[in-house]
This record gives sequence, structure tokens and C-alpha cells, in this order.
Amino acid sequence: MRILYLLFAVLVLLFQANQGYAQEFLADTLECKARGNFCILTACPPTFSVSGTCHGGFLKCCQK
Repeated sequence: MRILYLLFAVLVLLFQANQGYAQEFLADTLECKARGNFCILTACPPTFSVSGTCHGGFLKCCQK
């Protein structure tokens, strides 16, 4: 059981070391939110249209 705690600590440190890469990956998400739109995994609701992508192209950015 002690090894699990050590592995968890190492994983946390590895992910914290790579924070700079998250900024590039989420740039489209920040742009979508700045325009007042929202991100969704499925299709946009009927009264909304797709205006771009979020999370590096994994989600759709929906606008009214």
C-alpha cells in the first residue's frame, strides 16, 4: 500500500511540471468563453450554432 502513495505523489509532480502545455491546449477554450459562448461535447442545442472548437478540438463551441 505504501507504494501507491509514492506513485500518486510522483504522478502529481509530473502533471504539475507540465502546466505550460495546458495553456496551448486550452487557448481555443479561453477564446470561446471570452466571447460569451460555451463548450459542449454533444451537438449544440437547437437554438445555438457551432462557432468553433474547445479543448483542442474535442468539444464544440456553441453560440446563440
